[in-house]
Amino acid sequence: MAAAIFISHFTPLTFLYFLLLSTSYIPILAINITHLLSSYPELSEFTNLLSATTVAADLAGRSSVTIFAVPNTFIRNSDVIDNHSPSSSSPISLGDVLRYHVLLEYYSWPDLRLIPPAGKLVTTLYQTTGRAPSNSGSVNITRDPISNAITIHSPNSNATVINSVKTVPYNISIFTVDSVLVPDGFDLMASETRPTLGLNITQTLIDGHDFNIAASMLIASRVEDEFEDDERGAGITLFMPTDQAFSDLNSSKIFQSLPAEKKTDVLRFHVLHSYYPLGSLQSIVNPVQPTLATEQNGAGSFTLNISRVNGDVSIDTGIVQASVTRTVFDQNPVVIFGVSKVLLPKEYFQKNSVEVINKPSSGAPPSADPPEISISPVNSPDIDGSTNHLSSPPGFGEKESSSANRKSTVRIFLGLWCIGFYLATGY
Repeated sequence: MAAAIFISHFTPLTFLYFLLLSTSYIPILAINITHLLSSYPELSEFTNLLSATTVAADLAGRSSVTIFAVPNTFIRNSDVIDNHSPSSSSPISLGDVLRYHVLLEYYSWPDLRLIPPAGKLVTTLYQTTGRAPSNSGSVNITRDPISNAITIHSPNSNATVINSVKTVPYNISIFTVDSVLVPDGFDLMASETRPTLGLNITQTLIDGHDFNIAASMLIASRVEDEFEDDERGAGITLFMPTDQAFSDLNSSKIFQSLPAEKKTDVLRFHVLHSYYPLGSLQSIVNPVQPTLATEQNGAGSFTLNISRVNGDVSIDTGIVQASVTRTVFDQNPVVIFGVSKVLLPKEYFQKNSVEVINKPSSGAPPSADPPEISISPVNSPDIDGSTNHLSSPPGFGEKESSSANRKSTVRIFLGLWCIGFYLATGY
């Protein structure tokens, strides 16, 4: 049976209302926190902890949030990360500690400066888990009326906002803070479930056979102790060239040309300050990874591009492309991979050449170190991982924005025409 539709009350004014309503919708993009933080190596450990837990996945389904990110320096000095196992009487996990750093409201810098000195209680992502007793999943944010310093208060710790890192208006705002926030009920004295291995890296390489040159270079540079100290926190991943890789490179000629400090940088260039077993490398979300050399030389420098090529893990330095040949050692928080080539950083070597950049000529003073390569904020990844070249609303490119404006103009024109027709005819 056909249904009759009566539209006698559907006037041009109603039509105009729906036209204008349709132009006001702006899509909210899913949050890819690893892409947003990928340009900030000083936050690499916080980013990797978000990925290692399920917090990054939790954020993908949310919008209008504020994140208080903890820089590497403060994470390494935190007893919370070292002793992140909850006691038998507490259900709080490391993931819940990270969720406690996520506000379920969007705050820009101006918004934070409008917070009253007495403070404001704001709900965190931890409250949504059902594991936060009473209202313990909220933090109290206060503002000092004299210095305008913003402080986040929790029962076990306080943190002060350092600066703003990234803002995507009305979707996500990221600030750095000077301390890890600890929710109520978290046992700071709980024993660590993942003890430091105290692994002898050089002995492991020697036992692995075919890594004698790499082992001897670690010993000579005394950088092994630095690597073993970095086992704590998010762990480490080492890419160690085989003896054959050094032989093919004619390493004696190249490395003897470098001063001791730069040789150490090359070795640090083979290490990620995070634990990435093979499965994680094969499915890595952000291909551009900072290394230990990045932390020594500045953001954007000494990075590795890691991807999956024909089923193998490929590592591109901008000078050479190597592949992971085998796993030498893998026990959380340390993994050691054998790689087919020595990883040469573009900061010290030239492509398709074995000559060293800045190698002093005879009798000439050495030239200055190459400048650091920094990621410009204008080219930092946007909320969905794409590169943002414009100051535009989230989710809109230049073409999309102009097209949307044209459509909005046409709709408004049609609406006004309908009103004029309605008034003229008296319909």
